Amino acid sequence: MSGVTEHVDVSVPVRTAYDQWTQFEEFPHFMEGVEEVRQLSDTLTHWTVEIAGIKREFDAEITEQLPDERVAWRSTGGTKHAGVVTFHRLDEQTSRVSLQLEFDPQGVLEQAGDKLGVVDRRAKGDLQRFKQFIERRGQETGAWRGSVDRPQP
Repeated sequence: MSGVTEHVDVSVPVRTAYDQWTQFEEFPHFMEGVEEVRQLSDTLTHWTVEIAGIKREFDAEITEQLPDERVAWRSTGGTKHAGVVTFHRLDEQTSRVSLQLEFDPQGVLEQAGDKLGVVDRRAKGDLQRFKQFIERRGQETGAWRGSVDRPQP
């Protein structure tokens, strides 16, 4: 497994940043290579992505969600990946959004891209585009304030 950790400071309150992040269907507006995300249930999303000319579809399960604090997920099939995004209040109008990803590169092309830092750069770029998206709007496009409890071992 490979991993990436990135963060970005955004000029909106934590609640605004978190609420926007829960709008998974908006991800194609700021995530490179994400063509579509459909929310199938409170805890299941379906993704269509294209990376380096390779199109993939997969489902991801939200494994933990705490309003204004964190959203964690893992893939349920296909390419193995998991992650968590956390939200930190820096002051009344500034938040830090931190992203941690773990993934299993498939095939020679993905392994080479991983070694060359492609995923790191993409994650950093996606967070910068999220920053631009939410700061330009100044408010979230929607919100889901429900909680998903972490599974017990």
